[in-house]
Amino acid sequence: MEGEGGMRRDREFPATGGSRLYACRVLHERLLPKRHRFCYRVFYLAIDLDELGALGRRLPLFSVNASNVFSIRESDYLPTGEPVHHGAEPPAGVPARAGVTLKERVLAFCAARGVDLGDGARVTLVTLPRMFGYAFNPVTFYLCSDAVGGRRCSIAEVTNTYREMKAYFLPEISGGAGVPVFGARLPKHFYVSPFSGLDVEFDFQVREPGRTLAVKIDDFDGGRRTLHSTLTGEARPLTGRALAGSLFRYPLLTARVIALIHWQALRLWLKRVPHISKASNPELQRGLRRPHPSIATRFHA
Repeated sequence: MEGEGGMRRDREFPATGGSRLYACRVLHERLLPKRHRFCYRVFYLAIDLDELGALGRRLPLFSVNASNVFSIRESDYLPTGEPVHHGAEPPAGVPARAGVTLKERVLAFCAARGVDLGDGARVTLVTLPRMFGYAFNPVTFYLCSDAVGGRRCSIAEVTNTYREMKAYFLPEISGGAGVPVFGARLPKHFYVSPFSGLDVEFDFQVREPGRTLAVKIDDFDGGRRTLHSTLTGEARPLTGRALAGSLFRYPLLTARVIALIHWQALRLWLKRVPHISKASNPELQRGLRRPHPSIATRFHA
């Protein structure tokens, strides 16, 4: 993705603390059955979960598990204590008891998939924050490392407009002396868009964030790439001033994101792109949490 010098600089950013803000560009390009392309600006937070409490005390506009202009609520993420719809978790490692922190849930999720990060593990949450209490995250990432800082795995948690959630486990696919990259091509089996099939594959590629953020998610149908999506960004220090600037640079961001999703869906409908209903093919909507009523009674964990 970059030359060795660029990758070394990424590994060194930031000098202290793991939390930062990314000014990002999102690109979606539909290739089949009709071409459709759009992009927009957003910002993401990358938060070292060990710093959550300190950030809530240090940043006037930011709170943790409480209301503010910007906030993070741990209950919004990776609800591993809730039933899995039409699927099953690995048999061990995921806590279901009340009061388990988000970091504990993430590490247990990884351990249940064969990656035990041990004592001193670090988890970075890459997400859109709540704005004025409103939350919507099309995709959230968790970057997980062992105690010595070597990234070992990642999780991509996708949320659709019905507020259903599905987590995809991403092992490291390259690293060594360079910047670690995590990825996998996995069955989608999740209703994300009425214009995308349920039996296609997600192809994830997530680069460890440093000075830059670089994510690619493609849809493949029978070996053909049908949808290309990227999230790219430049890092900024996570300060009160940066958050205040984001309030004016990205007004009502989370509400705007969901409005843009519906606007692009209207444009695709006007282009007569074939679409499927949420209740269609419930047997292909697997391994998700918080199922919508249209499928909730059709299958059980």
